[in-house]
Order: sequence, then C-alpha cells, then structure tokens
Amino acid sequence: MRTCMQIEIESSFSFTAEASTDMLLQFEAAAIPEQQILSCETRMDPAEHIARVAAQDNIGERIWLRCQGEFNVHYSARIGLQRMQAGLDDLGRLDPHNLPAETVQYLFDSRYCAATRFQSFVEAEFGGKTGGRRVLAMRDWITRKIRYQPGTSDSNTTALDSFVERRGICRDYAHLMVSFARASEIPARYVSVYAPEVDPADFHAVAEVFLQDPDIPGGGAWYIVDATRMAGPDDAVKIGVGRDAADVSFMTVFGPTQFGNQQVSVRRRG
Repeated sequence: MRTCMQIEIESSFSFTAEASTDMLLQFEAAAIPEQQILSCETRMDPAEHIARVAAQDNIGERIWLRCQGEFNVHYSARIGLQRMQAGLDDLGRLDPHNLPAETVQYLFDSRYCAATRFQSFVEAEFGGKTGGRRVLAMRDWITRKIRYQPGTSDSNTTALDSFVERRGICRDYAHLMVSFARASEIPARYVSVYAPEVDPADFHAVAEVFLQDPDIPGGGAWYIVDATRMAGPDDAVKIGVGRDAADVSFMTVFGPTQFGNQQVSVRRRG
C-alpha cells in the first residue's frame, strides 16, 4: 500500500562558537524517491566556510560550516510523502548470504549498538518468532519495558546502558531496536526524522529494518519501526540514516561550542 501525505516543517536553532570552529550539520529533509521536497528554504548566518556534502547512503546532505561567534539556522519545508507500506507480520528475514552488499554494514556492532551483547537475550526472549513478527515482538518489548524519560541519557549512553537502566529518550529506543534486530541477523539502521506526533516537538529518532519485499521475489526493503510509538511510516520525514546516532547527529562540532535556542514544529497539511 502506498501512503500519500503532506508534512510542513519549521525548524530553527542557534549556537555560539568561542573560536573559529568546524562543524557538521544535518537537519534538512532528504530528497529521496519516497518523499518529495515540494518547497524548502534554509537561512543561515554568514560563515567563513559553507559547503554541502552527501550524507550516509546518499540519503540527505550534510553541511560543513566554519564559523565563530553566534550562528543562527532556520529551515522550513513542505514534504510530500509517498511511501510504500507493508504489514511487517508477514515479512520474512533474508538470510545474511542473500543480503545486498550495501546492507551488510548494518549487521555489525557500532559505537552505541553492541548487538553481539544481546544475542543470548534476543534468542531467549524472541526465539519463537522470525522476520517481521520478531521485529514487532522486539518493538513491543521495548515499548513496555523502557520508560520515556527526558534528561536521563546523554551522548555517552549506549543501547546496553538503556537496557540496564530501563529508561531513555527516542535516541535510546532506536539504539535498542537497532541492537535487537542486528542480534537477530536482521540489518538495522538508525534514522533521524521529523514527525508530527513527537512530544515534546524535536528532532526524532527511529529504526529501520531490512526485510523481504513482498513485491520483489528474493528482494528486500527498509521498513520504519518506532518503539516510542510517536512516529509511523506514513508521516515520518527522513533526514538521514546511519549505523547509530554518531552518524546522524543534526550538529557535530569540532571545538568549544555553546548550544542556544532550538524550536521544531511539524504538522500535517490538509
């Protein structure tokens, strides 16, 4: 089934760099087949250097900046979503040797997602299920067992930390979902998105898993899974993807920087 929806986005943030500092930004909706950029505008203060580069898997763009002092960013866009959706219940797992080459990296451990540490747990807890049914069972476990609690994690928090402490934010839910899936030999990646039901409104994180494509014999496709239940495949606008949050931060800085104000508004149109 193909969903069709328009999403309006307003996003702004500011920061102050103490000295001339390099930083990498990724905050714009990606121009990809499943989402059309109907209109967009990015306004930024003048900088010593601004350059656009392709982001991971060529999904979206990053912006290199070199600047000093206060810097303001404002982004607005209207996005048309046309995403193919399939019920995960009936989707099978592709055996690792049948996976496309570009998905293999998403089976491996990464900075925040030590999937191998979860192999015994996922087999004991979800061993009776495979493919999409297993993905849904893992998602539901995370929803039940993890408490959404802002302020309880930071840039050092890993999926294992969240598993032990049983609390976190969307970033931590996504890391756990990615780790569980990889531990089940299902490629999974971290996805930054805009979505209208996120509360409080902010940049949001979900997972994507690679399962069989019902329309292509022997083929596979990526499917959005959000254990926070705040974003669905029909209204999530992708910004970028990566192995975990380290690859898709909306702002990565390479020097002393003080973050200022941030506002995000996402709403359905029509």
